[in-house]
Order: sequence, then structure tokens, then C-alpha cells
Amino acid sequence: MTLSELLKSKRETKNLLLREVASMIDADTALISKIEKGDRKPTREQIDKLALALDIDYNKLLTLWLSEKVYEDVQGEQVALDAIKLALKRIKTEVKN
Repeated sequence: MTLSELLKSKRETKNLLLREVASMIDADTALISKIEKGDRKPTREQIDKLALALDIDYNKLLTLWLSEKVYEDVQGEQVALDAIKLALKRIKTEVKN
């Protein structure tokens, strides 16, 4: 499931209108619509607010948001997998320290 699909699904499950979610996170309705369509990506601050507003596990939402950022940066690159493996190695090293 993509970030946009998850956000739309949660909003609909909670029977909230776009404008209600927009009000809850201090954004405009058009932005929420664009996020749900996948035309715009929320900011980190908006992710924090959306997790609360839509009662989504914060770590799950943040993980999905970060994974989409990584994917967008490396998609189409022949060495994408090698780059991701190298980044993972660096992250694991930092976690140990």
C-alpha cells in the first residue's frame, strides 16, 4: 500500500472530509487532496500531524514516508540496489555505535 492510499483509506474509514483533515493538520483542502492522489508528498511535520489526526501508527507512517522518499531518489538508477545496500550498511554501523 502506498502512502497516499493509506492516508485516503484511513480518512474514509474515519468518515472524515478532506477539509476536516486539512483543518486538523493546519493545511488546506487542496493539499490533502493532492497528497491522497499522490501528486504531492507531505512534509515530515505533516506526517507527524497526520499520524495523530488519522490514528495511524506513527512508526508505520514514517517508515512508509521514508521508503517512498528513498524509492523516488533511486528509481531508474542501474546501481540503485547497490546504493541502498551501502546506505543500509552505514545505517547499521551507526545504530551499533
